[in-house]
Amino acid sequence: MSYRFQHHVLRFHKPAKTSRDTLNARDVYYLRVESPDGQHVGWGECAPIWGLSPESKPELESVIARFPELMKNPEALQSYLDRMPSLKFALETALLDVVNGGEMHPFHVDLMQPIILNGLVWMDDIPAMIASCREKVEQRFYTVKFKVGSFPLEEELAMLQAIRSEFSEDQLDIRLDANGAYPADQALEILDRFSRYRIHSIEQPIRQGQWEEMARLCEKSPIPIALDEELIGVNELKQKQQLLDTIRPQFIVLKPTLHGGFYGCDEWIALTNERRIQWWATSALESNIGLNAIAHWFLTKKNDLPQGLGTGSLYANNIQSPWVVYKGMLLWDEDARWNLQPLER
Repeated sequence: MSYRFQHHVLRFHKPAKTSRDTLNARDVYYLRVESPDGQHVGWGECAPIWGLSPESKPELESVIARFPELMKNPEALQSYLDRMPSLKFALETALLDVVNGGEMHPFHVDLMQPIILNGLVWMDDIPAMIASCREKVEQRFYTVKFKVGSFPLEEELAMLQAIRSEFSEDQLDIRLDANGAYPADQALEILDRFSRYRIHSIEQPIRQGQWEEMARLCEKSPIPIALDEELIGVNELKQKQQLLDTIRPQFIVLKPTLHGGFYGCDEWIALTNERRIQWWATSALESNIGLNAIAHWFLTKKNDLPQGLGTGSLYANNIQSPWVVYKGMLLWDEDARWNLQPLER
């Protein structure tokens, strides 16, 4: 097979802000794999988030430059894939695509199944976040996720109070994502105050790597806790078992680009099933190439929770795909077509 990477810069329609960072653009590296007979072409997406992903830009670009050579040395390649999940995700996706005929279908699934989504409210000023929530509800999202941890707590509580005064728990599930914003010694009090507004869950309330503190929170918090960044860099099976058995979270959030590709996420799912921990999948802000692969993979699972896969509209220069968001669901439009011309330069 032949392998070629193409660099692309995705540009956000408006800055994407969290308590950790603000993104205006991001690098992606599309991997094109062609079968030996030239009959099938598969595409994968390597989309690290600098500063969050384990990869550094200089090392990743060095590996990409040597990729055809590394494909002839599986042991050396595997050593990189083990610590470069976005690269692993790209290679898995492209190879699965080629094996399945090169039609942007890395998995054989029923594409007519809708995927229920959570609506995402990015950090903005408080009135704008409330308005964004109203818009999501009008668009038939019944679960809405808010990025929190950037504003003073009293302002975020007032925002949640305003939202709950309009939308009851029967009308709207509220998820929060703190991206590790809160000090460990203050987090339980903060979560207690949030809980007055009947919150479904909160992702990563404290910085990752504080297993004992996170375990205490999961045991005592009035809000169920979902691990996200906590899973990054935890690649060995034994490590995963130790993390889950120590922290005992109520949920985990899976992102193939960050959490070891499809194989790594399948391993997490097997372990959570054994421990009766629930999970949902979320995009790590990939373009529609990566989002398509994650949606295909998700459809091989049995999971009724709302997923975080409605991010395709974030970019001004995304790759045109048949996936559309309609009435709070991710749907495959069988009359639409991919436009891969930007990738064929």
